[in-house]
Amino acid sequence: MAELPGASADLLRPLTRAERLLSRRIGAVLAPEGLTVEAWRVLCLLADGLGHPMTEVAAEACLPPGTLTKLVDQLVDRNLVFRRVDPYDRRRIRACLTVRGRREHDRLEAMVRADLAELTGGAGEEEALTRRLADLVTRLDPDRPRQPTPALR
Repeated sequence: MAELPGASADLLRPLTRAERLLSRRIGAVLAPEGLTVEAWRVLCLLADGLGHPMTEVAAEACLPPGTLTKLVDQLVDRNLVFRRVDPYDRRRIRACLTVRGRREHDRLEAMVRADLAELTGGAGEEEALTRRLADLVTRLDPDRPRQPTPALR
């Protein structure tokens, strides 16, 4: 049976297409810098300065743990990320941005924002869309933690 026009299933196609097109566009900005969209996702998550458990980074970056480990190894080799034992649970490892990683994230974020500026119609529209999408994620994944993980001391 076909879905009725306007049914919730209609949301999947444009969101998927938008994500793929946006990833391709951001990837074109990052490629000359030697970074992938997946690496960019990791840098953006770590940019909050809290340091995140590798399991959380994998989930937020939508990467399987093995793939994330290889990616973080590459970011460590570039001195963008470092790993630290979690002070709250010594069995866990947290990933953090290095000082160089912070500078690179800030520089690349400016490049990405400049490239995407024409798409968003202004900061207010971008923020509104971001809030709506974050709300959708919360509704789809109500068990997802909403509070950031504790900062490293």
